Amino acid sequence: MDEPDRERNHGTKLVWVTLRAKALNLFFLRSPTYTVGSSSVVGMLFPLSEYASSPFGSSNGVPEFRFQDRGLAWMAMVHGCARMIFSISAKRLSPFSLISPIHRLFSSNSLSIFPNATPHFHSQSPNPLPDQSHVDHRTVHETLSCYSEDWKRAFEFFNWVETACHFTHTTDTFNKMLDILGKYFEFDLSWDLIRRMKNNPYSMPNHATFRIMFKRYITAHLVNEAIATFDRLGEFNLKDDISFCNLVDALCEYKHVIEAHELCFFGRSKDLGFNVNDTKIHNMILRGWFKMGWWSKCREFWEEMDKKGIKKDLHSYSIYMDIMCKCGKPWKAVKLYKEMKKKGMKLDVVAYNTVIRAIGVSDGAEFGVGVFREMRDLGCEPNVVTYNTVIKLLLENGRVRQAYSVLDQMLKNDCAPDVITYHCFFGSLEKPREILKLFDLMIRNGVQPRMDTYVMLMRKFGRWGFLRPVFMVWKKMEELGSSPNEFAYNALIDALIEKGMLDMARKYDEEMLAKGISSKPREELGTKLLQGEPHT
Repeated sequence: MDEPDRERNHGTKLVWVTLRAKALNLFFLRSPTYTVGSSSVVGMLFPLSEYASSPFGSSNGVPEFRFQDRGLAWMAMVHGCARMIFSISAKRLSPFSLISPIHRLFSSNSLSIFPNATPHFHSQSPNPLPDQSHVDHRTVHETLSCYSEDWKRAFEFFNWVETACHFTHTTDTFNKMLDILGKYFEFDLSWDLIRRMKNNPYSMPNHATFRIMFKRYITAHLVNEAIATFDRLGEFNLKDDISFCNLVDALCEYKHVIEAHELCFFGRSKDLGFNVNDTKIHNMILRGWFKMGWWSKCREFWEEMDKKGIKKDLHSYSIYMDIMCKCGKPWKAVKLYKEMKKKGMKLDVVAYNTVIRAIGVSDGAEFGVGVFREMRDLGCEPNVVTYNTVIKLLLENGRVRQAYSVLDQMLKNDCAPDVITYHCFFGSLEKPREILKLFDLMIRNGVQPRMDTYVMLMRKFGRWGFLRPVFMVWKKMEELGSSPNEFAYNALIDALIEKGMLDMARKYDEEMLAKGISSKPREELGTKLLQGEPHT
């Protein structure tokens, strides 16, 4: 390792050491409600294997660190503080030592983790806040991601970092906050943010901004509001074919293809000022019918494209091959593949991914692997989806060892596995120890589990009656800074009820309600109305 790399790595280590030190400082000095032995907390925040050589001293039980960049370290602390709190909560929620539930930490009466959120925090500020030059945009973005399941905390942090740290939000950080607000239908707040963006030359709204708004309106089934948003885009000089395609794509993606079809081909389409009768729009509509699972409508629209003289491109064929696979006719997808080869169409990786799946299902996994080898011989480099498709085919045919071999091949070819890669294995493996080992490997390889990863594993272990692995996954979720949603809570509570641990299940059920998450009615916990019981 050369000297600049060594210095850069050392600087990074110092930043993250400081991050954890400040988190620890906050915990000891500003959270007297919770009493945890300093040695256990230090051991949790500073693993010996990682920080054995870190230079720290102690003053009144609080570690003190020397660091090179106080501003950046303070900003990094914000990202790490949430992870630290979740790690501590994981210890409190251990089935072996029941202590106060985590909702106390996040209740309206608890202390905020942001320094100026309450007078108590504001009055004690042992370290100066960073100036603009020290603020890391990536850290801000990642911190917002940590709060994606809690829009109030995300919004509190978003405003705090702007006012207290004089951070100038970019379009990217605004868009991230908009996505979180839209997820919880906070559209009035979203428009307030957009007005703030418009007044800031460094964060002007762009196409991605309104793509997010389209997506969030349509997932809430507010189609008219999404269309009205498109009509307003003239205010931002963004009412163009790109925004229109984003609107149509969102409508088709979230099963409002009927409205998309009407918007494109009837009524006001002539007043848009640009051509909507092209291949790209037709491909979106075709994919929309596919999303709905209306196979006869897919076939009808496919034939209609020929009648209207719409030129079908590689993307059109890829979509229709996928339709044939999903509707249970993979042999027709193989037929289309042969038709494309006769026409001299050069397949890209997306088309090959569909063909591999189609042939694998139709003729067997070995034939799918054969097409995989063919594409590589023709110079078409596989992507992560290609490898995932091959792995899934092999696992579905019980060829686990060969699937692991493909996983090793991915790493050797510098194609990093993603969360879907590991999901394929998690869905097929039957040994808890093997699953947990792979789960650890996934995290070591830098793949961040999604919420549905945790839910999948907890449900699987709970279904098998293994409670300890359920808590191991839950603890890891909190250590990585993910806030559990209703599905994660329900998976944990169901596993506890299955093992007869009703008191603990009830605590988590109460915790859900305290955090404003709807709880599933359960007769075992007395939260389900019995037949004939009057409603109150």
